[in-house]
Amino acid sequence: MELDLGRILDALPAMLWTALPDGPTEFVNRRWSDYTGLSLDEDHGWEWHAAVNPDDLPDLLKRWQFVLASGEPGEMEARLRRFDGQYRWFLVQCSPICDDGGRIIMWCGVGTDIDDCRRAEEILRRPKLDFQLIVDSIPVPVAVTTPSGEVEGFNQSTLGYFGKTFEELKDWKASDIVHPDDLEQTIAAQMEAYQQGNSYDVESRHRRHDGTYRWHNVRGFPLRNPQGRILRWFHLLIDIDDRKQAERALRESEREARLIVDTIPGGIEVLAPTGQVELVNEHAARYFGKTAEELKRSGLIDFIHPEDLQIVRNAALRAITRGLPYEAEHRFLGADGEYRWFQVRGLPLCDVSGHVVRWYALHTDIDDKKRAEEALLKSERNLKLTIDTIPALAWAARPDGSAEFFNQHYLEYIGLSAEQAQGWGWTDAVHPNDIEGLAATWRAILASGKPGETEARLRRHDGKYRWLLFRTNPLRDAEGSIVKWYGVNTDIDGRKRAEEELRRSEAFLAEGQHLARMGNLSWDVARGDIVWSEPLYHIFQFEPGTVITLDLIASRVHPEDMPLMGDMIERAQRGESGFEYQHRIILPDQSIKYVHLIAHRARNTSGQTEYLGAVLDITQRQLSEEALEKVRSELAQVTRIMSLGVLTASIAHEVNQPLAGIITNANTCLRMLAADPPNITVAQETARRTIRDGNRAADVISRLRTLFSRRTVAIEPIDMNEAVREVLALTSGHLQRSRVVPRIELAERLPLVGGDRIQLQQVIINLLRNASDAMRGVDDRPRRLLIRTEPLGDDHVRVSVQDAGVGLEPEAAARVFEAFYTTKSDGMGIGLSVSRSIIENHNGRLWVHANDGPGVTFSFSIPQYRDDTAQARNTNLAGATDQAKNASGIS
Repeated sequence: MELDLGRILDALPAMLWTALPDGPTEFVNRRWSDYTGLSLDEDHGWEWHAAVNPDDLPDLLKRWQFVLASGEPGEMEARLRRFDGQYRWFLVQCSPICDDGGRIIMWCGVGTDIDDCRRAEEILRRPKLDFQLIVDSIPVPVAVTTPSGEVEGFNQSTLGYFGKTFEELKDWKASDIVHPDDLEQTIAAQMEAYQQGNSYDVESRHRRHDGTYRWHNVRGFPLRNPQGRILRWFHLLIDIDDRKQAERALRESEREARLIVDTIPGGIEVLAPTGQVELVNEHAARYFGKTAEELKRSGLIDFIHPEDLQIVRNAALRAITRGLPYEAEHRFLGADGEYRWFQVRGLPLCDVSGHVVRWYALHTDIDDKKRAEEALLKSERNLKLTIDTIPALAWAARPDGSAEFFNQHYLEYIGLSAEQAQGWGWTDAVHPNDIEGLAATWRAILASGKPGETEARLRRHDGKYRWLLFRTNPLRDAEGSIVKWYGVNTDIDGRKRAEEELRRSEAFLAEGQHLARMGNLSWDVARGDIVWSEPLYHIFQFEPGTVITLDLIASRVHPEDMPLMGDMIERAQRGESGFEYQHRIILPDQSIKYVHLIAHRARNTSGQTEYLGAVLDITQRQLSEEALEKVRSELAQVTRIMSLGVLTASIAHEVNQPLAGIITNANTCLRMLAADPPNITVAQETARRTIRDGNRAADVISRLRTLFSRRTVAIEPIDMNEAVREVLALTSGHLQRSRVVPRIELAERLPLVGGDRIQLQQVIINLLRNASDAMRGVDDRPRRLLIRTEPLGDDHVRVSVQDAGVGLEPEAAARVFEAFYTTKSDGMGIGLSVSRSIIENHNGRLWVHANDGPGVTFSFSIPQYRDDTAQARNTNLAGATDQAKNASGIS
């Protein structure tokens, strides 16, 4: 930003001024001018003499000359006339500002009103005055101490400043009054004064009654009797906080000014009136590869290109002798040994008399501009060659629209000569079906006088027509009249074909979704943006084009399934890789639909995380399943012998779920491939999910055969996380109907266990069904079910199923694994007994414990897979296989 030092100094609450190195005043701030009543022009040079009391002026000038000669900070006292004619005593303090070489370039000063202090000193010199009257009459904080330093009294200004009574202030420690950083020097100054009997003068911060520290000039001087013995000490606190702020602001402004100069992206140099270099900024020093001090000694003459040297000398001589601004373009040698073009501008700084006291010069690198100008001249000379060689169909037309020029690439493309294509001859290459539309658009563009574009087919030299995009812009003269039209034709035939394929693909996709009662969606969780396909609007019976929000979707969700929606939102906000839900929606006519949602995490073209998914209307399937479940329940009540067949039919029916996932993922894959550009990453992911669902369906059928065959059970390595996911997929329909909200917490990098996959999954199925049954009568809280896997320290893996049901009595918990013992009215007490047998035959353990809250947790642990123990365990599992068959479907 541009730094205005004058405005900063005018805003400071102190009287400030600056002077030239030889003493004349160069600037006074608004506070000084307001006090003296003199205009800003009257305070320049030596005009400020008029504001000084004539009796004090000789001593003040003498002291000022002494300070100028010493080059060191100094101070002086004098009476200054206020605008109303009254004189007041001021302490004038000044300090020099030096450049990097130590040469004084400016003096800065601050004036502090000390009239009240001087009057206090005079009062103290008067004999036989009442002590308290003396100190109270001083309008600045005053403390009186004995020769040994004990507090004897304070005036009212002191008590008011610190907000304490005499007794309170008398007992205060110095550290409670003086700023900790200033305490040591303040005490040292006072102790030295006490020992030598001399006055002291120190600056320190003192805490006001509101806790604010302010800077004070602390002056202490002794009061002596006629014999010279010190009777007491007087300590005056003169508030100089405003002055300190002014000095601090001045230093900061100087630092910022230097920083701005160093950060300007150009070389800055300051020169004496004779042209000698006094200062250069960091940018210039870096370019020349020299330090600022080296450049001050050597100057810049050796860095100027020899061919430009005379031009620079002439321009510099003219500027210095006449005091006029300097401007020239020449080359400077850089630290890399290369010359670059610079525009050098110099401005003189004059004093009030008009004499040049300093030169400021700015070096602007214009080398790139110079090269660009040369390249432009060269390009203009070779414009025809350039246009002819660019790989585009470029052309130019007259203001009336007739063609004037075609580049060589255009002529070769349409197979016509320049004479044949001139005027309107080029239209012979336009497709007959497009010529009328192209001509109408061209006439409209000519009439509007604005840029335009259109599409048409153009015949290539080999006779084939290809789609091209015609774009044109007008060239205008200084008066704004069109003098020529320039255009470029771009081959878009491939894009047009892709668009046609995309339209066909979208049509096929829409028809497929309609037939499958399925729709696609995308959900940006962070922004809340939801995009639906047309079939989804039909499924939910929303007006097409309606902005979809979570609240709008929730208005359709069945009240009993709202926990499922809440769980889905929580999982999405955690960024889980995917989720799958089945829930009900209530339509405006109060009819109920069952929908199946599958979604997985992906990244859109902007790199943002979103969820892509599909919603399948499974109402007919769900109604069929409910009818089938009803028949299954009735058959189970007739005989438990048929339970195995019922479970097998249920499991076979649940295979539809991975098949539905295959259809959904395949459609999503088609949609990603049809995108422009195709989203290959998401398409690959959906293809892998399709393969996974296909393998899962095949694996379920294969393992069902193994379970109900007489083949020998084999120990194999099993990923319990994958086994749990498969069981959840098989039982999700049952859990959905039971209004159970499942939640899984699967440990990462879980070790493999050794065992029979089907038997272990049968145990998990039994525990899930028991948990679901235990929450059948729960209506006062969500029916939450937690499935967790985790590794144990003894080379085992634990699987836990936690419910929020009615729990178990202590007696029931002790007998729940006994054969034929059950807590359910329709149970047979076999499932948990067989499950324990299966786990124990795997060298594991199955147990139950009550939760801290409602419900219980069933857990089992299985040893990790070992090749050397797998064969020995095969025999133990063979007997458990028959028990698992008998227990199928029994809880």
